[in-house]
Amino acid sequence: MTTQTGSDVGIDATRAEVCAVACAELFRGDGEIVAAAVAGFVPMLGSRLARATFEPDLLTTDGGPVLSARPVPLGTQADAAEGWLPFRDHLWLVLNGRRHVVMGPSQIDAHGNTNISCIGDWERPARQLLGSRGGPGNTLLNTTSYWVPKHSPRVFTEKVDFVSGVGWDRGAHEIRAVVTNLAVLDFATPERRMRLRSVHPGVTVQEVVAATGFDLTVPDHVPETRLPDAEELRVMREVLDPKGLREREVPA
Repeated sequence: MTTQTGSDVGIDATRAEVCAVACAELFRGDGEIVAAAVAGFVPMLGSRLARATFEPDLLTTDGGPVLSARPVPLGTQADAAEGWLPFRDHLWLVLNGRRHVVMGPSQIDAHGNTNISCIGDWERPARQLLGSRGGPGNTLLNTTSYWVPKHSPRVFTEKVDFVSGVGWDRGAHEIRAVVTNLAVLDFATPERRMRLRSVHPGVTVQEVVAATGFDLTVPDHVPETRLPDAEELRVMREVLDPKGLREREVPA
């Protein structure tokens, strides 16, 4: 457990819950757009938490084509729908930039270029992955963020083996931030290189730097990622994820 100190003394949260709140913060200010958190339980929890608390106009789905009228617990389907989003309409939203997607990269470099296609040379890869899928369209047309449940130099690499999703140096629409099990990173530098925005409670800057395979921009002062408040914890634990699926993705 991680204990918040200072003005919120007494608030305890697991690392998974800290990550879920960091993922929720990705959507702050987005308004009425579709939140497409396709990278795992934690970002999906984050998008639904954002909608249930500070971003009520956000559109979330039940994991399929149903736009949910109420917060949907992880692993279940919506019991009340506010709309139907078939694939053709979803693609219209992608083409018109009305979506914020959270993807999971197999590799990501300092400018936010990502790889989900293959490891090794394209002509003879050592490992075949998913393929580019929606990566090019997402990154060129939509706000994109990333979720990495295990921060390591194998993921944060100097050069990706194949560009599936484009970064800031290749004309990305907006790569907003990267949330990992250790930290939150963004691209708020003149060169649009990856910067350490915050470290999760209990994590040091040195740990994040050691787990990153390129030179990371580190400000003079790096704050801690905020912990969830009491209401956010209640919503996560009692409404959105009573089965604790978040803990499987980021063990305490």
